[in-house]
Amino acid sequence: MTKRRPLRPLAAAMMIALIAPGVAFGQTAKERELEARIAQLEAQVQALLQSQQQTQATVAETRTQLDEVKVAQGAADDGKPRIQRSPILTAGNPGSTFSYGGFIKLDAMTTDTSDGVIAEGSAGRLFYVPSTIPVVANGAEPDTDPYTDFHAAFSRFWLAADHVTEGGDKFKAMIEVDMFGGGSANLGNEVSTNTHGVTVRHAYVSWNKWLAGQTWSNFQDVAALPEAVDFVGVTEGTTFVRQAQVRYTSGPFSVALENPLTTVSNVATAARNNAGGSNLVPDLTARYVTKGDWGHFSVAGLLRQLKSGDESTSGAAVSLSGKFNLGASDDIRWMANYGSGIGRYLAFGLGADAVLDANGELHAQNGAGGFVAWRHAFTPQLRTNLMYSVAEFDNDKGLAGWGPLSYAAVERAQSFHANLIYSPFPKLDIGAEISWGERTLEDDREGDLRRIHTTVKYSF
Repeated sequence: MTKRRPLRPLAAAMMIALIAPGVAFGQTAKERELEARIAQLEAQVQALLQSQQQTQATVAETRTQLDEVKVAQGAADDGKPRIQRSPILTAGNPGSTFSYGGFIKLDAMTTDTSDGVIAEGSAGRLFYVPSTIPVVANGAEPDTDPYTDFHAAFSRFWLAADHVTEGGDKFKAMIEVDMFGGGSANLGNEVSTNTHGVTVRHAYVSWNKWLAGQTWSNFQDVAALPEAVDFVGVTEGTTFVRQAQVRYTSGPFSVALENPLTTVSNVATAARNNAGGSNLVPDLTARYVTKGDWGHFSVAGLLRQLKSGDESTSGAAVSLSGKFNLGASDDIRWMANYGSGIGRYLAFGLGADAVLDANGELHAQNGAGGFVAWRHAFTPQLRTNLMYSVAEFDNDKGLAGWGPLSYAAVERAQSFHANLIYSPFPKLDIGAEISWGERTLEDDREGDLRRIHTTVKYSF
């Protein structure tokens, strides 16, 4: 239906002029005065129309200029920030989103070990690694003086690119690195520049439900790890592996084929070696996770081929873990692991996956470990974490070749940790943690560690 347009003031004035009697002929003084007023009104209307057109043009020009300023300053029509006007992913799919983040972290710690000093350059000087706690022969008198280390090796950054096709397919590529690559004799060391190499943590691509590349093992529940000042804290009781894999996830279920590697211990000497490329069959992992306002619960399984040379056997393990929320200020985080051939997945490889006896036969080694941690927030800025962690390994003394040197095998390790973390500003954490750890060998020799660990961390 055609809408009737309202009469403009000028047209209305003309109609009044036409229908007014005696306007054209024989006008009286009063009529002439009225005609003059109508003409004046007509001129004013024309001026108003011209002013309106000029105002509309000015508004349009101003909007254009504002849009250009927004683009130049990194603001887009969708409200999302833009780094620059031209695409930053010059070789990527059009419309891809680029993101960047990470943190800078300073660690400073003083350590006192009962049975000697942890070797300089060892990972145990940078964070808590129970396998590096010194245990010396009976009757020895080791150096027991405390020592201090400062480093920023766990600072990290990541890059990611996300893309969604018109059909709804979701792609993601991510790479994350830290500086935990060790010092370089050619570039620098603790004497002068404290250079560390860049180390790849994650490097993967995902497509909808599929993932291919290096990331956390599907056997590991990262969400259950407590907040520690140390790099891990509950090292003994947690599964902890990053490796290459192909994973499929559907809702709460996930299954993956992961890089296989067998760590083997010689029964006669307890010496460790990595079989490396001997494995043929990938490690198979599966996980189920359920979540709610109460927290989350996860169960994971692991099936492995254990291989050394021509000898092979199999291993299987299970991991239960979760986080339970206790109100708004408290939660409990925990994990329990058990299985044969679980060695390199548990406690940073504290125990071996398998043992080679004197007859050249390979035997899967049983291991178990777990942790429990309580977190309490005093205020939104101040919180504390209390943690206990333990791992044990079953060294079979009935294997052929068991002898006096076999008793150097690790039987057990445990630790306590308590920390206080304060965030005076968002993304800035200042923390202090006290730790006690102990490593016990099969012959009951023990070595312990006491540490005060502080950190300053800023995330971006």
